[in-house]
Amino acid sequence: MTGICTGRVAVVTGAGRGLGRAHALAFAAEGAKVVVNDLGVGLDGSGGAAGPAQQVVDEIRALGGEAVAHGGDIAATDGAASLVATALETFGRLDTLVNNAGFLRDRMLVNLDEDDWDAVMRVHLKGHFLPLKHAAAHWRAEAKAGRTPEARVVNTSSGAGLLGSVGQGNYSAAKAGIVGLTLVAAAEMGRYGIQVNAIAPAARTRMTEQTFADTMATPEGGGFDAMAPENVSPLVVWLGSGASAGVTGRVFEAEGGRITVMEGWRPGPTADKGARRTPAEAGETARKLLADAEPPQPVYGAH
Repeated sequence: MTGICTGRVAVVTGAGRGLGRAHALAFAAEGAKVVVNDLGVGLDGSGGAAGPAQQVVDEIRALGGEAVAHGGDIAATDGAASLVATALETFGRLDTLVNNAGFLRDRMLVNLDEDDWDAVMRVHLKGHFLPLKHAAAHWRAEAKAGRTPEARVVNTSSGAGLLGSVGQGNYSAAKAGIVGLTLVAAAEMGRYGIQVNAIAPAARTRMTEQTFADTMATPEGGGFDAMAPENVSPLVVWLGSGASAGVTGRVFEAEGGRITVMEGWRPGPTADKGARRTPAEAGETARKLLADAEPPQPVYGAH
């Protein structure tokens, strides 16, 4: 390991299992002190236990690293504030925030209950906003005090947020919202030494068992496991380190050994009449433009 995070303090939410656990261990392996946040809830957000977060902390300590567990609800103001406070009180600083926590409540739209919509929006979207808000407030204060930080935020979107995913209207909307939040945060916070990026990972976790059912099996004979969550973490660690200087407001897909820079909405074919159109004229123009436009990528799960 290169130790590219030596001296840094990283907070990882939802770090008790899956991608979050892999990120926490990878940051520790590169020299960071880690705050491991996890509520220990089930796949649908129910229940809760302190065990998963503490287990990851114990793993990091057994390998010679430094870590502390945080069991607060990061989608609540008090929990998000205490997350930042835990880093500052335990390690004296905060350098990197990785927003990763989430769960699923999948339904087709006509079967999707309001509670399932609200719960997924809360943990994914609000659970990104509140830690980001409290971390950024600390970093802004540091910058105004003449101690401009080398701060990094890595948000977790999804291919479902970029392309849509059948049966995941709530999750797709939340993950698309995270991309918008990332772009705004990067634009607003750069003056304070804060870089904000997002990843859209694909890996084997509790949340993806059904989505990637055909590709989830671990390869026999010790071959490269393209779906291992540990494959995503190197990019997250680099984005969370000082080595990523100058990279902000970007979205990356990460799966196996592949990294892709995602290019979002850009103007395509356009036509300006210089005057108001009738509905029929608007429709005729729209069809001509669509004929010249690139077709959209298919929604996940669409037939």
